[in-house]
Amino acid sequence: MILTLPEIILLSILAFCLLVQLYFVLFVHLKLANAVVEEIPFIARKPLSVIVCARNEIKNLREYLPTLMTQNYPEYEVVVVNDRSWDGTEEFLEEMEKVYHNLKVVKVLDNDKFLAGKKFAVTMGIKAAKYEWLVFTDADCTPGSDQWLMDMQQPENENIEIVLGYSPYLKKRGLLNALIRFETFFTAVNYLSFALKGMPYMGVGRNMAYKKALFFKNKGFAAHMHIPSGDDDLFVNANANRFNTAIRIHQDSHVWSEPNRTWGGYLKQKKRHFGAGKMYKSKHKFILSLQIIFQFLFYGFFVAGMFLSREAQYIAGGILLLSIIIRSLIYPKLLKRLNYGDLRWWFPILDILLFLFLTLNGFVAMFGKKKVNWK
Repeated sequence: MILTLPEIILLSILAFCLLVQLYFVLFVHLKLANAVVEEIPFIARKPLSVIVCARNEIKNLREYLPTLMTQNYPEYEVVVVNDRSWDGTEEFLEEMEKVYHNLKVVKVLDNDKFLAGKKFAVTMGIKAAKYEWLVFTDADCTPGSDQWLMDMQQPENENIEIVLGYSPYLKKRGLLNALIRFETFFTAVNYLSFALKGMPYMGVGRNMAYKKALFFKNKGFAAHMHIPSGDDDLFVNANANRFNTAIRIHQDSHVWSEPNRTWGGYLKQKKRHFGAGKMYKSKHKFILSLQIIFQFLFYGFFVAGMFLSREAQYIAGGILLLSIIIRSLIYPKLLKRLNYGDLRWWFPILDILLFLFLTLNGFVAMFGKKKVNWK
């Protein structure tokens, strides 16, 4: 077998990209695959406050609020922040306050002096909460069981100030739903694995918790109030470290969420997240950019290898096959652990489709008018 110098260089770069990929697979994500899932405690240690922000969410509140109010936890309150809704949310919550003694409703009123966003609503909910430990979710979410709060409570280790949970999307029909769930899976694998590795960089507001004192000690969202999203990931990025952060992935404490039903809605959501990502700490932006860049280079150089000699094509194909085999030994196990077991058979195809979609969306997100809007 005789290869030309350009072919040797290209295949060497392709192999190096594979090695970088395998670092994240074997030395980061494998930690989550092998992590022991802690059992849910049998007793509640301290009371806690659940905070939910809602803007025109009456349909979701009717369906999911009862699941928050009937958790198997002896002492807790649910603080629902009604953020200027006009769909009947206010009247519905007034009725619910008569039914549930531990429901507290906070109203955000229209004010011409400032433009309120979700971060303002979250701040109002935190100020109204009477307990130190705060658990967060969204109005369109439902816990996987009545043990959710038992698992998301303040850990026995008082040094833990932040707990990162996991929130999968509900299964629906169609390619969009499969892509959304697959992207959510990889996002979760990444932030949960890095947290286990001692470098927490984000969390999702659909299922996370932290101390009220931590919020006020670090001036809440003041550093990034101008960014429409980031009440969850930017707060974690700024305040989490290897000593004060824990994860919870027990299936009974997963919080299920309604996915976007349209491509436009999903693109809008990803654009908000892209804006928040630019505010991450430099080391986090570097490591996340490294993942994306080398994945892009891997597929790019593989495609280029298909235009070389037949020998070079065989080698490039072998490198791709090796990548798929190694990843297929790890990620299907994680898909099952994170409640997406039905996607494991489509793993190689969805992996490529997701990469293409996110690459395109990354370019699209760089353009367009910035608007502070949380719904």
